Amino acid sequence: QVQLTESGGGLVQAGGSLRLSCAASGSIFRINAMGWYRQAPGKQRELVARITSGGSTNYADSVKGRFTISRVNARKTVYLQMDSLKPEDTAVYYCNVESRYDYWGKGTLVTVSS
Repeated sequence: QVQLTESGGGLVQAGGSLRLSCAASGSIFRINAMGWYRQAPGKQRELVARITSGGSTNYADSVKGRFTISRVNARKTVYLQMDSLKPEDTAVYYCNVESRYDYWGKGTLVTVSS
C-alpha cells in the first residue's frame, strides 16, 4: 500500500517562509514525477509545482520566483520551499506522485496572515 506523508504546513506571517516535505512509502514501481497542488476555500485544486524524475520543473505563474520544488529520488521525497508568502497562498497543499497510478497525500494546511 502506498502512503504519502506530508509535513511542514502551519501558520506564517506574510513575507515569511515554510518548507513542505512529502515522503512516499510502499510499493511504487517507478515514479515519473512528484508535485504539489493546493486548494483554497471555494476554489478548484491547482498545480503549484511539479518535478520530473529527470529534474525538469514547472511552476504556477503565481508562485514563480518565490517557491522552489526539489526531490531526492532515492528517498522518494519531494520538498517545496515557499518564500515571500502571501495571504493568497493560504490553502491546503497536497502532495502528488505520478507513476503507473496517481497517488495523493491527505494535505497539509498553510495559512498566511496579513
